[in-house]
Amino acid sequence: MGDSTTSATTSSATPPAVASIDSEQLHQTLNAQSGAEKRALSYSQTIHKLFCQTLQSKLPGDRILADYFRAHKKHGSKDRRVIRETLFGLFRWHGWLKLIPLKDDSQQAITEQWFAQLALTATLEAHSWQDIVSAWRGFAGLGEPAINAQADSGSGSNSSSDSGALEAKQALLTAAFPGQAFPLTALAPDWFWAHFDQDSDKQKRLVESLSTRPPIWGRLQGISLAKAQAKLIEQGIAASGSDYFDDAINLGHKSINLNGVALYSQGKLEIQDLGSQVIGNICAPRADESWWDACSGAGGKSLQLRSLMLQQDKGAKGSLVASDIRRKPLEELSKRAKRAGFGQINTQPWQSDALPVTAGHFDGVLVDAPCSCTGTWRRNPDMRWLDDASAITDKANLQLDILSRACEAVRPGGVLVYATCSISPVENQQVVEAFLAKRPDFSLQTLTHPFTGEPTQMLTVLPYQADSDGMFVAKMVRQDE
Repeated sequence: MGDSTTSATTSSATPPAVASIDSEQLHQTLNAQSGAEKRALSYSQTIHKLFCQTLQSKLPGDRILADYFRAHKKHGSKDRRVIRETLFGLFRWHGWLKLIPLKDDSQQAITEQWFAQLALTATLEAHSWQDIVSAWRGFAGLGEPAINAQADSGSGSNSSSDSGALEAKQALLTAAFPGQAFPLTALAPDWFWAHFDQDSDKQKRLVESLSTRPPIWGRLQGISLAKAQAKLIEQGIAASGSDYFDDAINLGHKSINLNGVALYSQGKLEIQDLGSQVIGNICAPRADESWWDACSGAGGKSLQLRSLMLQQDKGAKGSLVASDIRRKPLEELSKRAKRAGFGQINTQPWQSDALPVTAGHFDGVLVDAPCSCTGTWRRNPDMRWLDDASAITDKANLQLDILSRACEAVRPGGVLVYATCSISPVENQQVVEAFLAKRPDFSLQTLTHPFTGEPTQMLTVLPYQADSDGMFVAKMVRQDE
């Protein structure tokens, strides 16, 4: 990804093992004297341990972090914020940070490279703990002039619309390390670009979105936007609506303790990304229809389908069955449905390859298939570096198999909706095309892209189109007998 001057050590996935150095020796080696410098060293060791553990275990970073905080309750809210935001910032910028050149292969150079990654992450993310950042800069041997020119045009911005912000940050790194290239496409792994549109403008816009955090999107149930906003303001939460869906609500970027939010505990608010909400709106269930959510997980889309029915008729007689191979998510769905006061939702787990529901019974079947989740990389930046190309290429057969089984539950004249949170054609268009080649009794419907207004039969939501996750959805109709 870097130019030819980048060493093999620099391009490795896992950073040097700073955490393995004796703590006291590290303090002496780096001559930590002030309280800020000592805290900076402590943070650096914790963050490095979590960073390496995530890469080596290939478990999601949020799970690794949650386990750590559960076992180390000594950390206060500020400590948790520094550790959490630095950890995920490191993954967000890892494609560039691992290109920072080493002076040599000595332990001192390796240590300095790690502190440079920490300091630059804080600068790129516009973190506020400047005493800690200054200490990291000092440990890295980076003079103030090298990195103190914050990328004013968008530094720390959470908007994907500022096209100049990323170039400013790229220039900042280039100035700090003359002769080292930091290409935009390095912010996603090489293997990914083989499975994405080769249009350079689309690639650039995708990278711009990947370098920002998406907002927390929610969906309202049984309450208007105006009333919801008023109630949230009472709890100090500013929220805005969406230009696309009346029941969507933008809760901003700050962390929220949902259990303390009255609307959530009352079942009036569910957390669901705007891109995910596209799928339910494409399903467009009528109030009296029967639907099967064949891969429901914890049922976010099942709840959305029922909510859409109730928006048409408060006494909607339509029904839903939600299925998954795992029982715990189905139990969670039942709790969420009860909290929302939603009847007419039943769960039925997959117990074998046989359909868990009656064949030819449903007006609509939704197959939200397991996938690589490349569309959620903004929200989970660590996943870019935990997976390899097999995350995309190994799932198409499973996706086609699930779709081929689930379609048998669609009645003649009913609809079949296939969706993923992937933005790769291998998991999306190619699966649908393979299915239609086997099943000529199904035909694609033309859809209108909710964010662009364009007509399409294969709808891909890209993260930069409406500040959301990426998604794919196609809607098919089974011909009448």
